[in-house]
Amino acid sequence: MRGYVMEREQDFDNEIEIDLKDLFLEIISYWQWIILVTIATGAVAFAISRFMITPMYESTSELYVLSKSTSITSLADIQTGTSLTNDYIVVVKGRPVLDQVIENLNLNESYKTLGGRVTLDNPSNSRVLNITVTDPDPQMAKTIADEIAKVASAYIAEKMKQDPPTIIQSGYDDGGAVSPNIGKNTVIGAFAGAFLSIAVIVVSYLFNDTIIDTEDVEKKLGMNVLGTLPLDESEDDGEQGKGRKHGRGSHRKKRKKKSASA
Repeated sequence: MRGYVMEREQDFDNEIEIDLKDLFLEIISYWQWIILVTIATGAVAFAISRFMITPMYESTSELYVLSKSTSITSLADIQTGTSLTNDYIVVVKGRPVLDQVIENLNLNESYKTLGGRVTLDNPSNSRVLNITVTDPDPQMAKTIADEIAKVASAYIAEKMKQDPPTIIQSGYDDGGAVSPNIGKNTVIGAFAGAFLSIAVIVVSYLFNDTIIDTEDVEKKLGMNVLGTLPLDESEDDGEQGKGRKHGRGSHRKKRKKKSASA
């Protein structure tokens, strides 16, 4: 008898599974709650992006790198200019250049803070170096980008004994804010709310051990049902019946009651 019970418990443990159809119906039964949470989190993400995050603007200055020893540009000059562009990327964001920019503009920040707002980009197969500065003030972003280009050009000519890079484009201050992306943040917030609400429903479903019908007895307790008694809802006090109708599992189809067996 003991061996039979142990074998029965082992079989029951091995037969634990998730009814995907039942889980799907459980999620669908809470569709109104999911939509409400999705709208709420999307609205919160929109409000934070629109009213709490400071808009940031960008401005870009461009340097043109070309090393030449004569009035005629040779292939060697072009190749040297391309190689120097990579060196200049290191120099432009170096401490000497940024410290000089901070001093010239009387900025109240360290070179590390300023360097974190400066982005350098060298388009493929070109000798152009883009200096992009991010700032809450579009005019200040332009001023800093132009000053970095000017100071870097002079520093390169003096310290590296090279022809100074030419400033071919000054920054602009008429661009729109580059961050935050309000639309993107709103969509991400809405999707996050939908995901979290569904996750809560799934976890609640998996950990809910409430016995609702005869199949739950067999699945969760591993016991055979010998018989069932019909519930006469007309004699019920109403409260219990209401809870049965609107509680978990209300979406399940009515199953045929099993006949008593010995």
